Amino acid sequence: MRMPQSRAKKRAMTKKINLQDHQHYLNRELSQIEFNKRVLAMAEDKSVPLLERLRYVCITCANLDEFFEVRVATLREQMRTPALNKSGPDGLAPADALAQVRSQVLNLVKSQYTIWNQSLQPELAEQGIRFLPRDAWTTRQKKWLYTYFMNEIMPVLNPHGLDPAHPFPRILNKTLNFIVNLKGKDAFGREGHTALVRAPRSLPRIVRLPPELSDAPYDFLFLGSILQTFMDELFPGMEVKGAYPFRVTRDAELELDSSDGENLALALKEELLERRFAEAVRLEITDACPKSMAQFLMQEFKLNESEVFRVAGPVNLNRVMAVYDQIDRPDLKYSAFIPKTPPALAAGSAIFDAIAREDVLLHHPFESFNPVQELLRQASTDPGVLAIKQTLYRTGVNSPMVSALVQAARAGKDVLVVIELRARFDEEANLSLADRLQEAGVQVVYGVVGFKTHAKMLLIVRRERSTLQRYFHLSTGNYHAGTASFYTDFGLMSCNKEIGEDVHKLFQQLSGLGPVIKLKRLLQSPFTLHTGILKLIEREAKHAREGRSGRIIAKMNALQELSVIQALYNASQAGVQIDLIVRGQCVLRPGVKGLSETIRVRSIIGRFLEHSRIFHFGNDGSPEVYLSSADWMDRNLLRRVEVCFPILNIDLAKRVFNEGLENYLVDNTQAWELNTDGSYTRTSPGQGIAHTAQTNLMVRLS
Repeated sequence: MRMPQSRAKKRAMTKKINLQDHQHYLNRELSQIEFNKRVLAMAEDKSVPLLERLRYVCITCANLDEFFEVRVATLREQMRTPALNKSGPDGLAPADALAQVRSQVLNLVKSQYTIWNQSLQPELAEQGIRFLPRDAWTTRQKKWLYTYFMNEIMPVLNPHGLDPAHPFPRILNKTLNFIVNLKGKDAFGREGHTALVRAPRSLPRIVRLPPELSDAPYDFLFLGSILQTFMDELFPGMEVKGAYPFRVTRDAELELDSSDGENLALALKEELLERRFAEAVRLEITDACPKSMAQFLMQEFKLNESEVFRVAGPVNLNRVMAVYDQIDRPDLKYSAFIPKTPPALAAGSAIFDAIAREDVLLHHPFESFNPVQELLRQASTDPGVLAIKQTLYRTGVNSPMVSALVQAARAGKDVLVVIELRARFDEEANLSLADRLQEAGVQVVYGVVGFKTHAKMLLIVRRERSTLQRYFHLSTGNYHAGTASFYTDFGLMSCNKEIGEDVHKLFQQLSGLGPVIKLKRLLQSPFTLHTGILKLIEREAKHAREGRSGRIIAKMNALQELSVIQALYNASQAGVQIDLIVRGQCVLRPGVKGLSETIRVRSIIGRFLEHSRIFHFGNDGSPEVYLSSADWMDRNLLRRVEVCFPILNIDLAKRVFNEGLENYLVDNTQAWELNTDGSYTRTSPGQGIAHTAQTNLMVRLS
């Protein structure tokens, strides 16, 4: 049979395209910076409440901290390690990537401070919220601040003069410090030159003036400004020629030796102590810092000029976030909303009976996280519950779920908790959590060395009459009530027999370190999830090549894994229509003629952090919908323990599709479209009707 000309042309084109070509991929780090540009754009959006705009600036500052601690630190390590010093899929060698990163970050930082100085501060001042610079303090205010300094700040300061007996100290990661230029003789008759002063970590970085001293409802000052003003009190008899704030960012990647026989928890505790003083990767100083002082700091931190960032304002701008909760101005914040709680899952209801009747889907934060906590609470006291098994990656310090696990163990139930100690920046909290659970009699395991346990699973084994029934909760997000209030995630409660058996096997594998297991319904990394996704993509391509309908819609936080991207390129060349909703970094290049013409990529930046992972495969009219804890990244698909689960209930699958995908594809106010060159363009309703996906869900569900 002769192949149709158009299809033959497509196949010929597929053979000609080299999927290894660097031009087909965007740079991972530059894509991450583009994400922060989109977040910063929210700070310029006048339709966003003023104090929320302030938060968006602070969020980009915190994001940049992590970007340097992880991504920039990784590039530096690659650059000096011969085996790793090679170009990535995009063709950029580590040194070239670092050069472009600096250029982009300089522009981003400039924008941050321009927004702060020229937009936010003036607009906040109009609303009676002021950040007073030193030259604006009145005599009465300065007198009060002097007393505050002497009584509250001075007693906890430890100035550090530099001489052969007092060498340059170890500076903690991301702490505020001052390098001080002194003139005159000290108490021992020696000429003073340079000293260091660390801002006390025990004190707030933002100080509010008493109302009786304020000409506005809210007057704030930076702790750094107070220190600079009264710095001479630390060096009596000497002249302070200048005091310049600085902040150093260090490599935060932990290097645990997986071959070491040491106890993982003990090894991690030792490594965390070193993280605070790890290799410096960035130095932030103010514009006013003299070149000689900057060079001195560069030498001490072993940094070069390209790793120094001068700022037009406080070097710890993200500390401004603290004022958000101090200001009682609901009109300047997002309006409050109450998440919906299905009546069948409310506190005190028979939650096991509700799940036994039908699967339950929860869409956070539009629907409350309380039912998940209530499920575990009821399980902890239910006499029929024999065992509880749960994974914990990030959870709250005073989490009700942890209290329920403790209560269950003390009640004599068999409780197993898989805690991922290496959840980045939550390591110390997880170590403390593990100690608390073990003291209560919970069996705690730390996952698998070399493979972070990122799966979100809760399994409850309950005796019902003469049989044992498995109830489970699987989710795209963490068991954390705090983040569930502003992260978008889906969670499934069910007692489906096959999925319940799969979850049980996974817990056995994690606790017993048994062999690879065969699962009936779940896809699991690092074993079947990667290959499973590739097969599902190829199935859509096969449908399209054979003249049937091919459709893929996927939502995730990041897209970076090379073989998945190449599979998507192949599917696009076959004619599959592909829509990707990728919040953060995306290295796939959409809209390239002959390669990715049918692929569209968009990012949603709104009130809530988009966090759910949803994969929809059209399957020629018999669609399949999956939810997952995993993004399409190397680490998630190949180096972590992740779970991807199908939504088998047709009505719930339609809900996921409608609320989590279709709804976002028609967003024309908070959506950004990825261009072929790697830049993003914000969508606009134009003359049409505005549609905001998150607002739509708030109205429909909350």
